[in-house]
Amino acid sequence: MKHITSILISIFFIQHDNSQILDEIISYNNKIVLEHYKEKEKVLNSILYISVKRQKMYHIDKNKIIQTYIISTSKYGIGNKEGSNMTPLGYHVIKEKYGENIPIFGKMKGRVFTGEIATIYTDETKSKTDDITSRLLWLDGLEPGKNKGDGIDSFKRYIYIHGTSEEGLLGSPASHGCIRMKNKEVIELYKKVKIGTLVLIL
Repeated sequence: MKHITSILISIFFIQHDNSQILDEIISYNNKIVLEHYKEKEKVLNSILYISVKRQKMYHIDKNKIIQTYIISTSKYGIGNKEGSNMTPLGYHVIKEKYGENIPIFGKMKGRVFTGEIATIYTDETKSKTDDITSRLLWLDGLEPGKNKGDGIDSFKRYIYIHGTSEEGLLGSPASHGCIRMKNKEVIELYKKVKIGTLVLIL
C-alpha cells in the first residue's frame, strides 16, 4: 500500500511540474512562437526550454516534456551584453549545428575538431580551459533589443549549447555564457533537434 501511495504521489508531482513548465513558456511571449512558426507554416511540435533557476533544460514536444537534462548556465549570471560572459534570456532558434562525426569528448575550437580528446571531470574539479566538446548547437536570438542587435546579439556572442569537460559542475551555474550539457546527452539531443528548433531561456 505504501509503495502504491508513493507511486501516486510521484505521478502527481511529475504532472504538476509538467503543467508549471508549460505555463511558464505560454505566459512568457506566445506571440513570438506563433509568428515564428506561422511564417514558416510549421506547427509548434518541438521546443527546448532552459530554466536558469532550475539549471535544467526541458525538451517539449506536443505539449509534453519528453526529456529533462541537467545543464549549466553562466557563472556570471544572466545578461545580454557582448563581453559579459553572461547567459542571455528570451527566445532563440538553433541556427547551426556542428560535430556530426566528432568522437565523444572530442574538443572543438572555432567549431572544428582539434583532434584532441578532453579529460572529463565528474567531480567538482574545474578545468583550466572552457572546453567545448562532442556536439555544438549555435543559437540565434529572435528578440530585437533583448538578444538580437548591436552589442547584445546572441549569435555574434557565440552562445552555444554544447558538451563540457566539467560534467561534475552541471546543475549549477558554471559556464562562460553558453549552455553546458553532459557529452552523452548533447550527442543524443543533437540527433533529435533540427535547425530551426525554438529555444527559450528564462
